[in-house]
Amino acid sequence: MAHTPSVLFVCVHDAGRSQMAAGFLRALAGDRIEVRTGGSEPANELNPAAVAVMAEIDIDISGARPTPLAHDAVGLSDVVVTMGCGEVCPYFPGISYRDWVLADPAGQPIEVVRNIRDHLRILVGNLIAELVPVPAR
Repeated sequence: MAHTPSVLFVCVHDAGRSQMAAGFLRALAGDRIEVRTGGSEPANELNPAAVAVMAEIDIDISGARPTPLAHDAVGLSDVVVTMGCGEVCPYFPGISYRDWVLADPAGQPIEVVRNIRDHLRILVGNLIAELVPVPAR
């Protein structure tokens, strides 16, 4: 049985960037990659602008909830993608860490949040291609 790679997206509030990235990963990779999110200081609810811009492209993240960053989630992940959470993410040897530099969508106009979403789509697509490459024919 093949190993299913797992990715943990981490940002401060787990309400915008990490949730949009997770939405893309679920929509584009399906069950080929396991996805988790966490926040160093999780918000009480998702960023409404993040939910709205994802809905514009038919990805519904409205049911997601910000969650605290759990050390266990880091240890169970093959790849940890941080987005603006600084040094709060615990380090585990053998795990691949990435830091995606993206603006925080909190309080931003919808056009800025759309740009963040579009940048995330590219980054997530590249990550999928790396983790579950399509076999050559």
